[in-house]
Amino acid sequence: MVVLIVDGYNIIGAWPELQSLKDHDLGQARDLLIEKMAEYRAFSKYRVIVVFDAYYVQGIEKKRKNYDVEIVFTRENETADERIEKLVQEVKNIRTQVYVATSDYTEQRTIFAQGALRLSARELHIEMRNIEKEIQNEVKSYNQVQNKSKIPIKKEVLDVFEKWRRGEK
Repeated sequence: MVVLIVDGYNIIGAWPELQSLKDHDLGQARDLLIEKMAEYRAFSKYRVIVVFDAYYVQGIEKKRKNYDVEIVFTRENETADERIEKLVQEVKNIRTQVYVATSDYTEQRTIFAQGALRLSARELHIEMRNIEKEIQNEVKSYNQVQNKSKIPIKKEVLDVFEKWRRGEK
């Protein structure tokens, strides 16, 4: 199994589209990162955990799951780095490879010493863009295959068939 642990605010600060969004609405930047990590998770089949500091969100420690992505808000006096180090220790074993996405050099060295591998914010961004392109290509090729019917059928009828196929009424 492969686990990707993401330093949420570090990535938000490093990706241009999230950085500009953060300046206006931090909540939207967090949500967009979570959505992108959900795409990443769906495509890669990796377990994805996104960690946010309580520095920006006051309150007690919270865990939740959105889009099959685990989201962790640290306790008030706990940094994301401390939580990431604990998570690496919890999930790292002989059958699990752990990657930590952060551009924090000190954190990279610490998690590397624990047996995890690092993925810089830039590397994750490039990987995410490649995944998005691959998804677009797959959707495009799927749509081309769908449109090549030998029997001409009106779109309304095709829509009804698609609803039946999906089990919708």
